[in-house]
Amino acid sequence: MRDNPSLGWFLDINGVRLHYVERGAGEPLVLLHGNGSLIQDFESSGLIEWGAKNYRVIVFDRPGFGHSDRPRDVIWTPVAQAELINKALQRLGVSHALVLGHSWGASVAIALALKHPELVRGLVLASGYYYPTARGDVVALSSPVVPLAGDVISHTLSPIVSRVMWPLLMAKIFGPQSVPKKFDGFPKELAVRPSQIRASAAESALMIPDAFTFQDQYTALKMPVSIVAGEDDRLIDIDEQSSRLHADVVQSTFHRIPGTGHMVNQTATGSVMSAINEVARNAVGV
Repeated sequence: MRDNPSLGWFLDINGVRLHYVERGAGEPLVLLHGNGSLIQDFESSGLIEWGAKNYRVIVFDRPGFGHSDRPRDVIWTPVAQAELINKALQRLGVSHALVLGHSWGASVAIALALKHPELVRGLVLASGYYYPTARGDVVALSSPVVPLAGDVISHTLSPIVSRVMWPLLMAKIFGPQSVPKKFDGFPKELAVRPSQIRASAAESALMIPDAFTFQDQYTALKMPVSIVAGEDDRLIDIDEQSSRLHADVVQSTFHRIPGTGHMVNQTATGSVMSAINEVARNAVGV
């Protein structure tokens, strides 16, 4: 934490210390990162800098990630996080916004749009998981959240294993492309500390149940929606997920990015920015 100080400011929302960064001016654009990530993912990708040329970009460390708290008396479902983000945006004077969610952050973005459609004028959903499927990896990734035993694991074994497995994890989420040099700015040591490991495990455990909760609600999304996914995503089957969502949300557009994996925000930043601009254009008058 000392080596990686906060980049922005803090809000106290219902006792949760929420870290955020704000850049630029114009229509608000909210960026929500994926599981295990933090603000620096969008910072290092260049998306904050690009977005700030035309938008008021607001990026949050979601609860438990980066410099934001994650109280343990709350089950931090996408809906719970969406309510927190909504209150934070109210505090910042934001009454409407474009919202981008990457990976697990896409579920939070959807929850925000379903619960507060008057707030979300347009959605960009990148590399998301939307429909329940059999996922054996979820069981293994969820072990640090098991009561008592999980605390021991997250403070002993998990940080060591995470450091050892880091290169393999990066190869999987960035593949088939290599990890770009700009990602060197991502603070790995924040991502593999016990508290963030536990937060990440909790979100892995919630992934399938949340998909069950949302799968019949997507048709209620009436704002412009742009779906972005890498053709070669090794983490999520985009035909089972993004393509199916595109069929369910009739007003959506779907951008399949060839030669790109899960981290489209890093390896296809221009395409993601184009999707944001497309939603902004389509949201005019909505």
